[in-house]
Amino acid sequence: MFENLQDRFGDVLNNLRGQGRLTEENIKETVRQVRMALLEADVALPVVRQFVDEVREKALGETVTRSLTPGQVMIKIVNDELVKLMGQANEQLDLTAQPPAVVLMAGLQGSGKTTSVAKLARWLQEKQGKSVMVVSCDVYRPAAIEQLKTVATEVGAEFHPSTPDQNPIDIAKRALDAARKHFKDVLIVDTAGRLHVDSAMMDEIKAVHAALKPVETLFVVDAMTGQDAANTAKAFDEALPLTGVVLTKTDGDARGGAALSIRQITGKPIKFLGTGEKTTALEPFYPDRVASRILGMGDVVSFVEEVQAKVDKDKAEKLVKKLKKGKEFDLVDFKEQLDQMANMGGMMGLLDKLPGMGQIPDHVKSKASDKEMGKLIAIINSMTPQERRFPAVIKGSRKRRIAAGSGTEVQDVNRLLKQFAQMQKMLKKMKGGGMAKMMRSMQGRMPGGFPPGGGFPPGGMPPGGFPM
Repeated sequence: MFENLQDRFGDVLNNLRGQGRLTEENIKETVRQVRMALLEADVALPVVRQFVDEVREKALGETVTRSLTPGQVMIKIVNDELVKLMGQANEQLDLTAQPPAVVLMAGLQGSGKTTSVAKLARWLQEKQGKSVMVVSCDVYRPAAIEQLKTVATEVGAEFHPSTPDQNPIDIAKRALDAARKHFKDVLIVDTAGRLHVDSAMMDEIKAVHAALKPVETLFVVDAMTGQDAANTAKAFDEALPLTGVVLTKTDGDARGGAALSIRQITGKPIKFLGTGEKTTALEPFYPDRVASRILGMGDVVSFVEEVQAKVDKDKAEKLVKKLKKGKEFDLVDFKEQLDQMANMGGMMGLLDKLPGMGQIPDHVKSKASDKEMGKLIAIINSMTPQERRFPAVIKGSRKRRIAAGSGTEVQDVNRLLKQFAQMQKMLKKMKGGGMAKMMRSMQGRMPGGFPPGGGFPPGGMPPGGFPM
């Protein structure tokens, strides 16, 4: 998400580098380019106008100190305005109510409501320790109820059954009663969507809302609809007292217009981002972190949080002990590292959170793509247990067999073995404080440099010390 804005803002701010001070002339040109960048990102016109007016006013009032360049001053101004535009801080769900707290999900058909119900149920259970029940009031879309039952089972949430011949209001009331009897903390209600906003749909969802009196009414909207997402949210807000927005399919949206428009147009905060199809792909929306990513400064906080939450600490400890005993890092260990990377949303999902990634050329990024990582895992899966433990035995005929078994070429097998050999050397250098020396030597070579501490928690590497 935000790739287009990152590229454009990067160009805008690069143009200011090397200039001694901010003048009315270069501010005017910079603001014009910022305006074009936002319009190309499909940000709503009223939002763009207000944003550039604020940036212009603050830039003209800034005095550039000796320690700052014009580019840094503009980054600070634009960053502050982006945070202000999207909301100053993350707004959490307010579940302070007599259990069960009811969360009503509303939105158009195809926006990802049902999947978002499952994602939210999982997030509440894993992150908040809540017991969750889900129910579908969508009696119109074929298989909608079955779909929710399937994803509810996947995430371990209790599913309250309903049928297409029932009345949505009756379904909602019975589910609430069942959630009380089962002592559930939260009841999440999936409502029917339509292909467009219509009066019948609004009347029905108003009735469901009145019957349930939810503590949270979340509007689920597809990020790829751009500023239309904000306009649809506004129409829903006029009919329902929305408390927040879940922005879905952000992994497929390179523009980011919806994220930048919704708060300003509706006055409602974005509470969550749907970042992929998996039920784990839901993250709280932090305006300051998103602004930092838009400006190419990365999101190291989210990076560290993700690593800490998803790295298998037992496996990591075993690997650390193994290496301390002087044993060789083998392809079994390498595959475990790749699997953990996949569990964290893939290589690019992690790298995008690091500073300077926007400056790396696309052909370099493609080598670290999730497709390439999948190819590496397939190659290792095609090896025998002996070959994984002792990669030195992999010669000509074995390479051909492995390539055929994984649907790859012998060159791909050679490339993996070369990368693996380089990683073994790197791990040997890390012993005896070599990691810190290596990070210092790499400091000046990486685009944008590393953040303080190398972008990792104290100790230099992510928890678990995965060697990717």
